[in-house]
Amino acid sequence: MNLNTSEAVQSPAGAASSVSALLRDLIDYAGLFPPASLDMVSAVANYDEYLRSEWRWVLGRFIVPVARLDEFKEALAGLQTLKPRSGFRNWRLSALLGPEVVDDMDRVRAFNARKADSRSARRFVIESLEVKVSAPEEIKQVAGIVPAGMKVYFEVPPSGRDDCMAMIAHCGRRAKIRTGGETADKFPAPENVVEFIRLCAAANVPFKATAGLHHPLRSVHRLTYRPDSPSGLTHGFLNVFLAACFMWSGMDSKLAAQLLEEQSGAAFAFADDQVDWCGHRLTLREIAAARRNFAISFGSCSFTEPIEDLRALHLL
Repeated sequence: MNLNTSEAVQSPAGAASSVSALLRDLIDYAGLFPPASLDMVSAVANYDEYLRSEWRWVLGRFIVPVARLDEFKEALAGLQTLKPRSGFRNWRLSALLGPEVVDDMDRVRAFNARKADSRSARRFVIESLEVKVSAPEEIKQVAGIVPAGMKVYFEVPPSGRDDCMAMIAHCGRRAKIRTGGETADKFPAPENVVEFIRLCAAANVPFKATAGLHHPLRSVHRLTYRPDSPSGLTHGFLNVFLAACFMWSGMDSKLAAQLLEEQSGAAFAFADDQVDWCGHRLTLREIAAARRNFAISFGSCSFTEPIEDLRALHLL
């Protein structure tokens, strides 16, 4: 998202420039994961459909475990057989590493190097990795295995987060926060989310989020798609990423926590040159810089729910 490019300064039809800057490439599609838990064929078909939709500019990477790359290739081959003349847009993948990092990196290299003479193979590339760790030593070990040019996001535990963040910064890597789950206890308090963002900003560490961000604003929703699903108060992705953009531009943690708790869409005003929340303003340039350098994306098992809610708010 570079302000020097025409794509970044031109807004899709119906979206203010500040909305475009905030949402572009924001949603990584994680249809394979709960609560959707789709099979590979369905998830691959969905991503292909979303890439062809008018909302493709909001779509980020396809999330897939390294252990399922062979299954992904089979599903992709089946899709190519069904649509032989339709052509394929570039697929950007983010792959989840398992416990055997060395073996997984061999699979990643093989995937990205496959059929170098095939034009279609070059359209499907793993451009980032994600891995869950429990201590700074694991971060150092994985960072030593993954090539420096490959983006890798470390999901760190709430306890010991300071030391983990220091190691991520030392290794020049990225961080990841879990913002929800299938039960209410999986949703961190706003203060904990803000503290994670503060640590990232202080260490100049880009981050992504995952889970629980199906809806733009903080609100009560069912936590799964089961008929008997409990409901709970969930974080909003507009809240989280606007708070991150504001903090990247100097907002203090106390005020950012209030922003994370904001439940009224009327409190936000998006214009072409800025966004306003309760008298606090971010310029278009500040939003684009924060998204490009800091608040990267979030993973969601649904792409349609966020889009439908954004349309209901008249942001799209």
